[in-house]
Amino acid sequence: LVVATETALDAMEVQGANDRRQLAELERHYQLREGRRLMALGVTLRDPARFDVRGEVSVGRDVLIDINVVLEGRVVIEDNVVIGPNCYIKDSTLRKGVVIKANSHLEGAVLGEGSDAGPFARLRPGTVLGKAAHVGNFVELKNAVMGEGAKAGHLTYLGDADIGARTNIGAGTITCNYDGANKHKTFIG
Repeated sequence: LVVATETALDAMEVQGANDRRQLAELERHYQLREGRRLMALGVTLRDPARFDVRGEVSVGRDVLIDINVVLEGRVVIEDNVVIGPNCYIKDSTLRKGVVIKANSHLEGAVLGEGSDAGPFARLRPGTVLGKAAHVGNFVELKNAVMGEGAKAGHLTYLGDADIGARTNIGAGTITCNYDGANKHKTFIG
């Protein structure tokens, strides 16, 4: 009989979670470790103690992430992306040069190169922003495509819509295309 031993490189690896306090301490340790991993790959975290990863994140270089950001599910962040404070991003792709401003919520969205969203933007599943598209404050999109250079500056809901390149959507615009039984797509050239 051979007895072998293993030495833990980090004491936190062998800690128990016998109560909620210990569980929270282990979670914070894991989050700080994820933060260090991302920083080694070229991410600047304004405060690694106020950042959470709850899934799989891949990152490019020169990414800046401000405080209280939560990344959940499968998130792809390319080079030179800036994410402002208090953002939640789930199952989304942020192409090169994207800017997400404060308090924005993204889920199932793809943001094209050089596009930006927020502050207070809500991009729901099926949202696609073309290259250099802009979605401003209090704009919500669901299953909507914004063409290259298209803009929706503020106070707008675009659902099941296809917005053409270089289109400017005015404040208060709503694409409401449900007839009580079926949804229909809105096309704006």
